[in-house]
Amino acid sequence: MCGISGILDATGALSPADLAEAAARMAEPLAHRGPDDSGLWADPAGHLALSHRRLSILDLSPQGRQPMVSHCGQYVLCYNGEVYNHADLRAQIEAARAYSGRAPIAWRGHSDSEILLEALALWGAEEGLKRAVGMFALALWDVRQRTLTLARDRLGEKPLYYALHQGRFLFASELPGLQAAPGFAAHVDRSALALYLRLSCVPAPHCILAGVRKLPAGHLVSVRLEEAQRGDLPAPRPWWSLTGAVEAGLAAPFAGSESEAQDTLLGLLRQSVRGQMVADVPLGALLSGGIDSSLVTALMAELTPLGPAGKVRTFTIGYTDAAYDESAQAEAVARHLGCEHTTLVAGPKAALDLVPRLAQIAGEPFADASLLPTRLVAELTRGHVTVCLSGDGGDELFAGYNRHVHAPRLWARLAGLPVGLRGAAAGLLEGVSPRAWDRIFKALSFLLPALAEQRLPGEKLHKLAQALPARVPPAFYAALVSAWSDPGLLVPGVSEAPWPLRQPASWPKAALCPQGSTAWMQYLDAAWYLPGDILTKVDRATMSVGLESRAPYLDHRVAEFAWSLPAEMRVRSGQGKQALRGLLARYLPLELWDRPKMGFGVPLDAWLRGELKDWAQALIDPARLAREGYFKPAPVARAWGEHQSGRFNRQYRLWPVLMFQSWLESSGISG
Repeated sequence: MCGISGILDATGALSPADLAEAAARMAEPLAHRGPDDSGLWADPAGHLALSHRRLSILDLSPQGRQPMVSHCGQYVLCYNGEVYNHADLRAQIEAARAYSGRAPIAWRGHSDSEILLEALALWGAEEGLKRAVGMFALALWDVRQRTLTLARDRLGEKPLYYALHQGRFLFASELPGLQAAPGFAAHVDRSALALYLRLSCVPAPHCILAGVRKLPAGHLVSVRLEEAQRGDLPAPRPWWSLTGAVEAGLAAPFAGSESEAQDTLLGLLRQSVRGQMVADVPLGALLSGGIDSSLVTALMAELTPLGPAGKVRTFTIGYTDAAYDESAQAEAVARHLGCEHTTLVAGPKAALDLVPRLAQIAGEPFADASLLPTRLVAELTRGHVTVCLSGDGGDELFAGYNRHVHAPRLWARLAGLPVGLRGAAAGLLEGVSPRAWDRIFKALSFLLPALAEQRLPGEKLHKLAQALPARVPPAFYAALVSAWSDPGLLVPGVSEAPWPLRQPASWPKAALCPQGSTAWMQYLDAAWYLPGDILTKVDRATMSVGLESRAPYLDHRVAEFAWSLPAEMRVRSGQGKQALRGLLARYLPLELWDRPKMGFGVPLDAWLRGELKDWAQALIDPARLAREGYFKPAPVARAWGEHQSGRFNRQYRLWPVLMFQSWLESSGISG
C-alpha cells in the first residue's frame, strides 16, 4: 500500500530536475500512506516525473522500490495496492514468454509490483489488468509512445485523483497531493458541493474542486503527450464493468441447491482470504462481531497453521455508550475462534479530540461519521500489525442493508396509497422525537419482544418519514440515502452533479433488475456508496496511520458470483445476507452473531448538543456562512435549532455542513 503522484508537463517549461522536485513536493502530503520508503523517477527526455511513497508489504528489500522500470526499459510503473494472485501471474508471464521464444526474465525480487509491471508490459494495460486479482491505483508511463495511463481497481478500493491544469497533467492518491503541485489553484465546484450535501461524500468521477476528477472504479485513462499539449483530456474507459457483472449474474442465476451455492461461495472466499493473507509483515483482522467480519475471521483461523504463533490477531473498538458498543460480541467471537483479541474502549475524550482532524484525514469533504471509529480502531491495529483483513463489501454484495431487506416490500405497499396520505403519515412520524420513539419501543417490548431488538428505532422512523411521500422508486431510494433531500435549499442556483441514480442508461437491464428491487438497490449501492463512501472511509482511516486494509469480499470472482445468487439466497424471512448466514453457521453458534445490524456509528447527535456544541457553532455561525458564500445561513440555522431542541435528530444534515466547513478551514481554498 502506498501513495503515488506525478506530473506530465506538456508545456516543456520544467527540466527533469524541476519535474522531480515538483513530484517530490506532491508526494509530501502522502507520506502517511507510505512511511517506509520514497522514490522518484524523471524521464531523461523530459516532460514527466513520478513520485512514490512506500508502505512495504511484500519484498521489503530495495528490489521492491518504486517507481519501477520494466526489464525491457519501455515502461515505468508507479503503483498503490496489492495483487493477490501475483504468484500465478508470474507463472503466466513465464509460460507466455517461453511459448513465444522470449528470454526468461531475471526477476529482481518477489514483489507484486514487479510482476504486475511485467504483466502490463507483456499484454498491454487492459489485458494485464484483467489478469490481475487485487486492489490498486496505478500510473504506467510508456517511454516510447510518450503515453501516461492511469488505472483503478474493479470495485474502487484504491483512490486516484487527476487534473489537466495549465498545460500540466497531474495525478495523486489524495487531493492534497494535487494541491501541492507548483502553481496549482482551484475553486470549489458548487454542483459537486450540492451532491456532497445529498450523499455525504463526493462520488467519482466528481471532486469537490472544479477541474479535478476522480478516476472511476474499473476504469483507465490514457493521455498522450501531444494530447496534453493540445489541452485534450480523453474520457476514462472501463476495463471492467459493474453493470456487466450484475447483468451476467442475474441473467444466469446459480442453478444448484442452496447448500451447493454455499459450497461454491465458500471455495471462492477461501481462495480470496488465502491470497489476502500473504504478506511479509504482521497481519490481523478487524472484527466487529457482525456477520461479515466474523466470517472473514473464521476463514483466517481455518487457514492459519496450528502452533504457538498460529493465532489470528483481531481488533475491535468499544464504547462506554452501550447503544453503539459491539465489543462484547466481537470478544465472544474471537474467543470461540481461538483468536488473540485486542479491544480499545474509546471514551468520549479520545473520540472528540479526533473530530477537528477528520477533514485533514479525509483530505476532502467527507461526512460519514463512522470515519471517526474506523480511524480509532485503525490506530489501535497499526500498533500491532501492518496489514488487516476486513468485512467491507459484504453488505453491498449480499444484501445486508435494511433498505435491501425492507424497502422493496415497503415500496410495494406504499405505491398504491395516495401521496397525501403518505405525507400525513410522515408528519405524524416526525411529530414524535427520535428519543420519544425509542422510549415507546422500549415500553412496548414486553408485549412485542421483537421491538427490543431494534437499535435506535426513532432514527429509523424519522428516516422513513423522509421517504414516505416519494412518487417513484428512484425518489424513494434517494430519500433513504440522502442527508439533504433538497441541497438546492443550501446551495442555490446550481444543479447537482450527476450520480448513478440520475443515470438510468447505465443501470442493468430493467428486465433483469427492475426499479425498486433488492438487486437494483444493491447495484446502486455498489456503484456509488461502496467506492464513494465505505471504501473512501476505510482507505483514509487506515492509510492515515500506515495500515493496509484488505477486503476479501471484494475479490471480483466473489463479487461476480454474488450477483448470480437467486433472490431467496439474498433476502428471506425479513433477513438479508442469507448466503453468508448459512456459511457462518458452519463456524459459529447462532447466538454469537444472529442479531439486528448495528452499523458502526458514534453518539454524534448527543455530542452536537454537548461536547461538540461550541466547535460546531463556530463553524456554522450565520455571519461566517454569509461571508464565505457557500451555504445559505437560514436552512443551516433551522436544522441547528431543531437539533438543539431535542425533538429532531438533524446530525445527518448538520454533519456534511460541518465537515465541509472544517475542510475549508484547513484546505486554504478561497471562494
